[in-house]
Amino acid sequence: MSDHDILSDAEREALSAVMLEPDLPLQRVLIVDDDKDARELLSEILALEGIRSRTAASGEAALNILVAEAEIKKLSIGLLITDLRMGHVDGLDLIRQVRESVRAALPIIIVSGDADVKDAIAAMHLNVVDFLLKPIDANHLLALVKRELGIK
Repeated sequence: MSDHDILSDAEREALSAVMLEPDLPLQRVLIVDDDKDARELLSEILALEGIRSRTAASGEAALNILVAEAEIKKLSIGLLITDLRMGHVDGLDLIRQVRESVRAALPIIIVSGDADVKDAIAAMHLNVVDFLLKPIDANHLLALVKRELGIK
């Protein structure tokens, strides 16, 4: 350590170790909808803004992705966007299961073309970020996604 250094050798080593740590994985959005066109459209809207996404055609597939991600401890999914009306595990069931899992704090946005007031109330009780009706306002959706992922 020279007379002009403000860091000790130990502090310099600690700083170097932190700087060399691998970056956290980029946050992705998991899009869940049984309608392939809807999944692809949402994915493309996000991609145009440089936001990466994964898609799942069912609630079951989405749960499998989240469980696999948790098992390998690579939590790259930072937001879930789901439809309500799907097969065996619908959107509300999916949200309930996520809320009871290790990913309970995962932000969730619902995008639905077929919902009623009862569904919206149930979703809000499950602590979702927002409930958007189709056709969606892409700018509003992007603003929500960017806010939840911490993108400026």
